[in-house]
Amino acid sequence: MSTTGQTRALTPPDIAARKGKTPLVCLTAYTTPIARLVDPHCDVVLVGDSAGMVLHGLPLTLGVTLEMMIMHGKAVRRGLERALMVVDMPFGSYEEGPDQAFRNAARMMAETGCAAVKLEGGEAVAQTIRFLAARGVPVMAHVGLTPQAVNTFGGYRVQGRGEDGERIRIDALAVAEAGAFAVVLEKVPEQLARRLTAELTIPTIGIGASPACDGQVLVVDDMLGLFGDFRPKFVKRYAELGDAASAAIAAYAHEVRERRFPAAEHVFGDAPATAKGGEAA
Repeated sequence: MSTTGQTRALTPPDIAARKGKTPLVCLTAYTTPIARLVDPHCDVVLVGDSAGMVLHGLPLTLGVTLEMMIMHGKAVRRGLERALMVVDMPFGSYEEGPDQAFRNAARMMAETGCAAVKLEGGEAVAQTIRFLAARGVPVMAHVGLTPQAVNTFGGYRVQGRGEDGERIRIDALAVAEAGAFAVVLEKVPEQLARRLTAELTIPTIGIGASPACDGQVLVVDDMLGLFGDFRPKFVKRYAELGDAASAAIAAYAHEVRERRFPAAEHVFGDAPATAKGGEAA
């Protein structure tokens, strides 16, 4: 079959090659419609375990399961043509060791069609990253504030301030050396993120980090104003769709109670009528 005219999806090597070049654009997606919206504009689409909080109402990401991530991954895959699809490995699916991580990552890739997985953690998961990368599983790493370790951190606190910056640096260097093709830097001081971006040979993707990073990522529901349970400092709201949706729902409810909806144009008569385009109405 000819592939002429088909869009070539970006690959992990494509993303790695963007180090120091045009910044990478990354957003999360959890559903097919949102995937279709972000795909033309993004280089990386992350199926994040933030879905647990954004879509399922969980208080943390810790309750997200492998099955949930596979379900969302399948949905997002149907909506992508161009962007690299990366899926979060949920808490408990890789920490036991390389064998467990490979087994679950292989299942994730086979069932969702994703091109890469993301693991949280630094030096502690470097051996696992090396094991996966050597067996054909591209890995995006994630250091700094790692939400799956929120209980260890005592909350969603900035990581790497002062002398603690060396810990984040060691983590970032470890995952890069282990074979990660990119690394997310979350909620770390701007100067630290800038230094790490200059030092690392793989792209850094910032979220609450620095404009100097090789790319940026946000949770799509945050930047669209759809998720309002909390508003991190690092989120810029490019729209307030939650407010618009609330107003639309209120208007619908009012019209139903006033018997103004459905109107004549929304109901059917006894005799079929021909609508525009020749479709029977």
